[in-house]
Amino acid sequence: MTQAVRHDSMRARNLGVVLGEIRRNGPVTRAALAEITGLTKTTVSKMVGDLIEAGMVAESGALRDGERGRPGTAVVLSGRRVAALGLEINVDYLSACVVDLTLAVRLRYSQAVDNRAAPPVETLSHLAELAHRAVDEARREGLAIAGSTLAVPGLVDGGLVHTAPNLGWHHVRVSDLLDLPVEVDNEANLAALGELWFGSAPGDFLHVSGEIGIGAGLVVGGTLFRGARGLAGELGHVVVHPDGPACRCGGRGCLERYAGQEALLGACGLTGVPELLESLRAGEPGALEACERAGSALGIALTSAIHLMDPGTIVLGGVFAPLFPWIRDPVRQAMAARLTGMRHTVPDLTVSRLGSDAAPLGAAGQIIHRVLANPIATLTRRGENA
Repeated sequence: MTQAVRHDSMRARNLGVVLGEIRRNGPVTRAALAEITGLTKTTVSKMVGDLIEAGMVAESGALRDGERGRPGTAVVLSGRRVAALGLEINVDYLSACVVDLTLAVRLRYSQAVDNRAAPPVETLSHLAELAHRAVDEARREGLAIAGSTLAVPGLVDGGLVHTAPNLGWHHVRVSDLLDLPVEVDNEANLAALGELWFGSAPGDFLHVSGEIGIGAGLVVGGTLFRGARGLAGELGHVVVHPDGPACRCGGRGCLERYAGQEALLGACGLTGVPELLESLRAGEPGALEACERAGSALGIALTSAIHLMDPGTIVLGGVFAPLFPWIRDPVRQAMAARLTGMRHTVPDLTVSRLGSDAAPLGAAGQIIHRVLANPIATLTRRGENA
């Protein structure tokens, strides 16, 4: 029994090694994989065969490894069968996406809905409809969903949403209310991972997710920093003016009250982001002043984050992406005024090209990276369902 456990464990590890090298070096021949991994050619050939049968890799034609010998048949990562589902609940919309093993986005869905006054069971029911629609369409394209992750704008620990103030959620266990298996994670954390895997950010950056609420995710050395309990990144509740207006979190003067989407729109008497963008393009003073105020507040909050975490790059995402031309300078000016006494330069400030897609993409990408690291679990499920 002990030998069997050791054998299974070694096979799982070796499958992950082989698949990882195909992902990094593909197209690559079996002979080259044996040389890279140190495994025997027989072992590599068997594992590549298993991965081909599972639809995780595919043969891509002949490839010469060097100057001598006949060309070998190369293999590459395949996106034709294994995929993951990314979901997001935000204050004013629901979204879903399907991403295959090569991180290609195969399907995207979004639904505008006001979730603020809705009980969790109602919101999750609407989400389930969107999720099942995505899964059904993925199956029609020949894709098998290996897992799903849900992004929620709140404090999440072990699948329990402790609090999501902007949704009005408290102590909600999603698995008790949703009719499909799903992991749950913080929206800002997943948005940072989405930027890492699908965007253009470097390996070290702070991603700021601007929606109704404001969250942040810190990536260090290509890895997300979660904090002791996975609750790091609540930038929206950094105090920028101690005597400012009351916040849903129970504090006063939080960043969200100055730079959150509702605060921005309320400051200029508008009802939607498209309307705000139209006003900004027209140069309307109220809209310009609202962005100036929001950008300055964001710069103050980011100054504290920079002193504490020293990120090399700050990426503005969510609603801040389309607003970037108007908030960029106020953010930079506020940071420079408070940082240059201690630092020669302020961090680079860039805009996310993913915008509000970052969180669901990160949610799906998290599953895909897990499959790539441990393909045996997917192979086992496929064998059981065969």
